[in-house]
Amino acid sequence: MSRPPLPPFTRETAAQKARMAEDAWNSRDPVRVSLAYTEDSRWRNRSEVFQGREAIVAFLTRKWEKEQEYRLIKDLWAFDGNHIAVRFQYEWRDAAGQWYRSYGNEQWEFDEHGLMRRREASINDILIAEKDRRFHWVAPGPRPADVPGLGTDPF
Repeated sequence: MSRPPLPPFTRETAAQKARMAEDAWNSRDPVRVSLAYTEDSRWRNRSEVFQGREAIVAFLTRKWEKEQEYRLIKDLWAFDGNHIAVRFQYEWRDAAGQWYRSYGNEQWEFDEHGLMRRREASINDILIAEKDRRFHWVAPGPRPADVPGLGTDPF
């Protein structure tokens, strides 16, 4: 199975890969998201470490049960060969209705087929009031073209 664009990445193809990941995660479909990773993909997400597509699906299922109304924006930070680094923000609310904005960065490593074999994510959450939300498109679904990325969005 091949998942273009393939490494080595250019600025354009690395940005395309980041947007494809953003769109997939905004679908909130754990199986769809897992198909972008190798069968034995290794993950570190916050303090959790696990490996394999089955574990990815289980993790994402738990994540989106907790993080309701999830909306994500990713922005290319750096790239080199088969590596991409992104920064991101996402907003979500918990079951009690409290809103959060989560900030973080990820480092990705891809195999020759364009599948991600390693993902490391560092993430911090802040409480926000509902009135302070920035991401309001209909979800689940991709970020609309008229919603800017993070490059123009101050912290």
